Amino acid sequence: MKKFCCVVLAMLPLTAFAYQIDVEKQLNGLSIDYNAYDTDSDIATIQVNNYGSTDVTCKVVFNNGPEAPRTRNIEVAAGKHKNATAKFNRSIIKMRIKLTCTPK
Repeated sequence: MKKFCCVVLAMLPLTAFAYQIDVEKQLNGLSIDYNAYDTDSDIATIQVNNYGSTDVTCKVVFNNGPEAPRTRNIEVAAGKHKNATAKFNRSIIKMRIKLTCTPK
């Protein structure tokens, strides 16, 4: 039993917990897709894919809760993709991202 407990305690640092990411999108009828993921415990990233035939300008607002929201403006060419990243001072528990895209 002692060996089992020691093994379980030794494996605890190996487990990683991802935080929840909620994305609120306003795409205005554009052919946009996104992938949001956690890069690190205090860094969030969203990849914006433009499948349309026109260039778009996107505003991304990362909100971690108690810290000030981080705003990123990106331009995504037709048929291309771009990443937007935000680093926070604290570990992220839940990330809320607001993605707003308009034609350029």
